[in-house]
Amino acid sequence: MLEADKVFAGSIPENYDRHMVPLIFEAYAAETARRVASFSPVAVLETATGTGAVTRALAPKLSPGASYTVTDLNQPMLDYAASRQGPDSRITWRQADALKLPFDDAAFDLVCCQFGAMFFPDRSAAYREAKRVLKPGGHFLFSVWDRIEENIFADDVTNALATIFPHDPPRFLARTPHGYHDKVLIRSDLEVAGFADVAIETRAEQSRASSPRVPAVAYCQGTLLRNEIEAREAGRLASATDYAESVIADRHGHGEVAAKIQAHIIVAAV
Repeated sequence: MLEADKVFAGSIPENYDRHMVPLIFEAYAAETARRVASFSPVAVLETATGTGAVTRALAPKLSPGASYTVTDLNQPMLDYAASRQGPDSRITWRQADALKLPFDDAAFDLVCCQFGAMFFPDRSAAYREAKRVLKPGGHFLFSVWDRIEENIFADDVTNALATIFPHDPPRFLARTPHGYHDKVLIRSDLEVAGFADVAIETRAEQSRASSPRVPAVAYCQGTLLRNEIEAREAGRLASATDYAESVIADRHGHGEVAAKIQAHIIVAAV
């Protein structure tokens, strides 16, 4: 992962939430919220919240007496997430690095993180921090994307951009969001961090959109792939998005489109 792969700023948070969340995150957010609520936690910590897809799904499922601390490394993403959430006295918003959590030992019943671990520069350190802040008997629940070939629209866009920029193809999607999918490695990283009870489930969903334009804009302009496209050639963002749209249309049709997405959901117990 490159350092630039962690900087979500400018128009990216809004575009991310408008386009990416309904396209690929909402289904998994609902599943994450369901699983978290099944443990009936009183004190919950969410790391790498992004624009708050899980927060919006989970908050209504927590008990009236619960406390819910929502964090992200990127203040612009956290601010946007907070702006989308209605008033809720149970929720505390705080900028925090998952590798150096500013919380006491054994402070939470559950730590959750949807599609954030891929961005951690030292995953074992982040997992140690999650374990440190968990109470005995607590749970760490998180998800990561499977390999890019199992996530069709992301793969389509990556291949389309490789055609446009054959000498220096933008590889953000394959490198980072889809770069941490080896279940043996994930289990090993958690064991190194001190988790002994680890369950990993691979779950497929469908990514649906009203037209091929939606996934093209979502990936090219609502993720850090945008920065890579603009770095290749100034002024090419619009034409690159158009070409990605045409590739998706050729493969999936010009009306409503649907394609497979797939992720791993991990639960590690203290």
